[in-house]
Amino acid sequence: MSDANFKTMSFGKHVRLDTPTSNKGLRMPRMKPLRRWLLLSVSLLSACAAAEVTPSGQAANPAAPRLVTSGAPGSYLAGRHAAVQGDMGLAADLFLQGLRADPGNADIEQQAFLAALLAGRPEAVDLARRLPGDLPAQLLLGNAEVKQGNWLAAENRFGGLVRQGITQLLQPLLVAWVQYGEGHTDVALATLRPFVEGPQFRGAFALHAAMIADLAGRDQDAARLYKVAQTGFASTNLQLARTLASWQARQGHPAEAQQALSQLLQSSGEVAVSLPGLYAKSAQRQVRDAKDGMAEAYLALAGGLRGQEGGQLAMIMLRLALDLRPDLTAARLLTADLLEASHQPRSALAILGPVPEEDPLIPTVRLRQAALMEQTSDTAGALATLDKLAAVAPDRPEPYAMRGDILRGQKRFAEAVTAYDQAVARVPHPDRSNWPLFYERGIALERAQDWKRAEADFQHALQLSPDEPSVLNYLAYSWTEQGINLPQARRMIERAVEQRPNDGAIIDSLGWVVFRQGDTASAVKLLEKAVELTPSDSTVNLHLGDAYWAVGRKLEAQFQWRRALTSDPDPEDVPKLQAKLRESEQALGNVDTKPTP
Repeated sequence: MSDANFKTMSFGKHVRLDTPTSNKGLRMPRMKPLRRWLLLSVSLLSACAAAEVTPSGQAANPAAPRLVTSGAPGSYLAGRHAAVQGDMGLAADLFLQGLRADPGNADIEQQAFLAALLAGRPEAVDLARRLPGDLPAQLLLGNAEVKQGNWLAAENRFGGLVRQGITQLLQPLLVAWVQYGEGHTDVALATLRPFVEGPQFRGAFALHAAMIADLAGRDQDAARLYKVAQTGFASTNLQLARTLASWQARQGHPAEAQQALSQLLQSSGEVAVSLPGLYAKSAQRQVRDAKDGMAEAYLALAGGLRGQEGGQLAMIMLRLALDLRPDLTAARLLTADLLEASHQPRSALAILGPVPEEDPLIPTVRLRQAALMEQTSDTAGALATLDKLAAVAPDRPEPYAMRGDILRGQKRFAEAVTAYDQAVARVPHPDRSNWPLFYERGIALERAQDWKRAEADFQHALQLSPDEPSVLNYLAYSWTEQGINLPQARRMIERAVEQRPNDGAIIDSLGWVVFRQGDTASAVKLLEKAVELTPSDSTVNLHLGDAYWAVGRKLEAQFQWRRALTSDPDPEDVPKLQAKLRESEQALGNVDTKPTP
């Protein structure tokens, strides 16, 4: 994989957004989350390499896991269920119970180890000793040797790993850090040198070699290697920026340190809320010893695996990182991201709980906690957290912007507008990165029935970022519903379709504006495509029913309207659909047929 394949990973999803509904009862096109979480790590493995490795480090096997036929099947099956539900603590308890009943059962041993590791349980180390061929088990045992200061034993264990799949990257890094921990800096740098000069993962290897040289006081080598690392990544990520800023600050170049951190603004808005703390502690070393360096290696790999849809293996790498360094906040944030993605917001909140107030990333942690609280239906707690954050970060719009998102999700549109107003007031000179704020306030204004201000916000968002398909679609659809600016609305939606040709909501908007312009035959084709893309969308089915009726396909129109009624329609659409069915049945002479309730 070339250096161009390095890419950043984003944290998590945005807080829940409601599906916007127009004041006239027709749902606006579905939105997608807009603001991204801070960028943490780089993608370090090709999709092929990630796909060939299972969490156990063995060849992938598509077959279902073998069921236990002896010993403690009840505990095993209950443990599997708990693991599927994401309760790894309970799963570990159940598997350990089953293992006590059937000590030689290899299936239970494997599952008990993975559950204990993912739950951060101390039993994982003892279980790992029973799994000599298991990659995560060997890594955890190597960690244990490092924590005890048994550097040679750790080097032998890591050095014995087969260098294939994920270990192509991980093994040289771990071996080099252990060699440095032994006091053999020259040997450690020599271990990494071929990889720094090689074609794959060059930036990652150079960064770790630079940190080793930096810790050893070899400033000339460190400076050279940091430059190689800086050019080896396609874009800045959090850990890279903090490491480079630390080097620059300690070398007496505070302006360069601030510039390194400021580059994070280009890739994430949420990290900006933590920038004052990051600036203040820029000279703080990110890696203080060999143990920290190993934790960074696990973290970087987890970020890459997260991007390759390797969620469980990424979680294993994060647990290995936190095993060595519990105070690695970036690892806790990425762990929370994975837990949130697997619909475990309470577990995500728990993993973020230990982050101390003095951590420079605590404002970003608070933003994440607020979003997770909202997902657990603790809206009051989420809003209180954001209010406190807004007070301690008086120049940042993010707390108020997220407050607006949460209130909009609760359909408290007037309050959401006030929150967005407060966020906008903190952006004196909006640039391209601020377009989502005006777009989101525009939605809240439209829902609060203040179309004049809403329209101005949508147009402002397009001035900041002219080709955003979400904004083009929303504004043009609104005009279509009002029967105004139809030629311009059609051009705007066509531009949105060019960027998202398989977005059913946007295809529906195009079909609807074409229908409103009187080209019913073309509208039918477009709306049929929209239904194919989003078959369970009530509004799309409603629109197709209207188009069918207009071209004389009466029975098909009735079918689409009935389908819309059974597709979770907006409450205000229900009487409208029932009226269409009632009137169509009367027109067709089916007066005895009652509409679907």
